[in-house]
Amino acid sequence: MGASSKRSITLLQINDTHGYVEPHPELIWHGATPRFPMLGGYARIAGYFKKVRAERPDAVVALDNGDTFHGTYAAVSSRGEALVPLTNALGIDAMTAHWEFAWGPAHFRALAKRLDYPVLAVNCFDLKTGRRPFRPSRIIERGGVRIGVVGIAATILDKTMPPHFSEGLRFTNGDKELPREIRRLRQKERVDLIVVLSHLGLPQDIKLAGLVDGLDVILSGHTHDRLEKPIVVNGATIIQSGCHGAFVGRLDLGVERGTVRVERHELVAMDETIDPDPMMSDLVEAVVSPMRDHLATAVGSVDAALHRNTILDCSMDDVLLAALCNASGREIAFSNGWRYGAPVVPGPVRLSDLWNMIPVNPPISTVILKGEEIRMMMEENLERTFSPDPFGQMSGYVKRFCGLTILAKIENPSGTRIAEIFVGDQKLDLDASYDVAFVTAQGVPGRFGRDRGQMSVTAIEALEAYFRHPPAKVTSPGRVIAI
Repeated sequence: MGASSKRSITLLQINDTHGYVEPHPELIWHGATPRFPMLGGYARIAGYFKKVRAERPDAVVALDNGDTFHGTYAAVSSRGEALVPLTNALGIDAMTAHWEFAWGPAHFRALAKRLDYPVLAVNCFDLKTGRRPFRPSRIIERGGVRIGVVGIAATILDKTMPPHFSEGLRFTNGDKELPREIRRLRQKERVDLIVVLSHLGLPQDIKLAGLVDGLDVILSGHTHDRLEKPIVVNGATIIQSGCHGAFVGRLDLGVERGTVRVERHELVAMDETIDPDPMMSDLVEAVVSPMRDHLATAVGSVDAALHRNTILDCSMDDVLLAALCNASGREIAFSNGWRYGAPVVPGPVRLSDLWNMIPVNPPISTVILKGEEIRMMMEENLERTFSPDPFGQMSGYVKRFCGLTILAKIENPSGTRIAEIFVGDQKLDLDASYDVAFVTAQGVPGRFGRDRGQMSVTAIEALEAYFRHPPAKVTSPGRVIAI
């Protein structure tokens, strides 16, 4: 690019789409009132991409932060493979990853070979060789701008996810690797713009921008934040664009004489005003039509919406945990604080809703926990959720549970947040043993408890039974009460 020339480039971001290929309800707050417009869908995303590319020929870069090939029945039943033709048709230029590792690194590497664009992960290393299994960066030339895109995969893959996700690999925060890669891109490749495609999470990306000089843009993912205005830290512009494909982030940049200026940022709702792309509509229909009738089967109904949009507890996991207790006969149950899962609006509950709640569909597990272990596990989870060090935040939302009430001082230091735990109206006995049900290793990590067992009933079977034949007595939902 000439020293005095001015160029303009548009970045389009999708993040945390979680396999939602069709429009779905998404919770939008209006004051204290939740509303559930139908947003998203690959046909609308493709239609919007097509519109912007027509407006700005050869000046658009489309990037995906990951959590793309997992999260709905269409995604998990094909282990992500059904979505490959759709993402290729979007014309993505690069992606990074998190839940893509759900079926192990070997499967994801095979899946990545079928993509028309690279997977980038500067912070992923083979344990034996020390080499990177994925490229750290890609150089893209658009609109006269030479762009270096650096990927950072989810750092929690080998820390809090099930062990098979990261078998043979290790993941860092990327803060040590980024400076070297930036120097290489600036000095050797002579790029005009550095874009970091990150799946660390917004708090982590804000800290990263403060630690690492020379970043122009961070496209952030993982924490499902809807940023209507960019955050600027140490010269880096940071955006994140919600989840489930409900929004696309658009960032128009002007580049001149080594200076990058934001000309426009927009969080674009993928609503009914977006013209769907006909070709993508056909591709989506080919994926979902074989399973549409089965997934449309009604299993029950709800009078109030179920969702996962609140951090301390949520209505969707209240139902999941009640179903676990109903199936297992336990009074206490735990599950992970997942963020993904489109809301279920009042009315019929369908099989598709159950798969959206817990697409991993694990068998129900049982374990005996000491009261002290319950306290330790929840203290650890609160630290991983609310750590003052963003790199210490390795949880989703607070771990979900039922049968307990926890009084907590969220602002307290690690290990001192819990003031009291009650089982019903009785204080938790730290020396007593409690029969507990849970789902996935994230529900109750393996270092806690004894006499682990596994039932023949899966989580979705338990949910279906719960909705079809609601129990007379429902276990009280768990609550963290901030005091």
